[in-house]
Amino acid sequence: MGGTHTNRDLSTTQRDEEALVRDHLPLVHYAVAEVAARVPRHVSRDDLISAGMAGLAHAARNFDPERGIRFDRYAAPRIRGALLDELRHGDWASRSVRRQARSVRDAAETLTMELGRTPTNNEIADKMGCDQKVVEALNEDVHRAVVLNYDSLVAQGSADEVMPAESRTPDSILLDRERQAYLVDAVAALPERLRRVVVGYFFEERSMQELADELGVTDSRISQIRAEALELLREGMNSQLEPEAVEKPARSQRVARRKQAYYAAIAKRTDAKTRISTDASLGSLVELSA
Repeated sequence: MGGTHTNRDLSTTQRDEEALVRDHLPLVHYAVAEVAARVPRHVSRDDLISAGMAGLAHAARNFDPERGIRFDRYAAPRIRGALLDELRHGDWASRSVRRQARSVRDAAETLTMELGRTPTNNEIADKMGCDQKVVEALNEDVHRAVVLNYDSLVAQGSADEVMPAESRTPDSILLDRERQAYLVDAVAALPERLRRVVVGYFFEERSMQELADELGVTDSRISQIRAEALELLREGMNSQLEPEAVEKPARSQRVARRKQAYYAAIAKRTDAKTRISTDASLGSLVELSA
């Protein structure tokens, strides 16, 4: 009799999970639409949908209504995380974009030395022997890579609902560029060890073991450094984009001063005009990766 009761409980649980998945399918399509707008056309939308469905199913299995969180708020960041994992595993941006970005970086560095200033896209294209549109297209791909890496940084622990993707208006494009530039500035302003871990893990896709060997520490220490860097990055981004979201100063005056110095360093790196410039954002990323 106990076995029958257990089977009934399991069956009910399974039906509840299936209902959650069925009722929240739009979350997957919203998330896919949002991410698909930021990646090259050759990235399979079907693969993204499959990954999103897997993320939704995983959320349904692990959802605990007793915690008092709505399922859509619980599931949305997990769906988005599944999409980001799919893109990272697919490696759409890493090899090809990094290889071409190195070519742009080399040309830009040479021209900077020759001209004594930051070169334009047209000058870089002439140096590389290609059309200016090729350099501009690469800039756009690098920007998308930055956005996705930013998303992978901030998605952990986020509880924001996934909303339908809006059309790309000039304002939204400028906002994206500003956010990308602040990300690069925030990473560049990190203390050296934290910066090396963030750049190595998220932008160069190196393993924790590689980073541990390079820094002479354990894997677990790299994990701690990464967590510390992520927290500081979130606070640094908020200090520029959402000041009201910045946590109250720590009790330790020393910690508070260090954080304020970090926020100030981010703000000083580039001005508002530079932040919305495609060339400036790419240049900052190239400088960061050098």
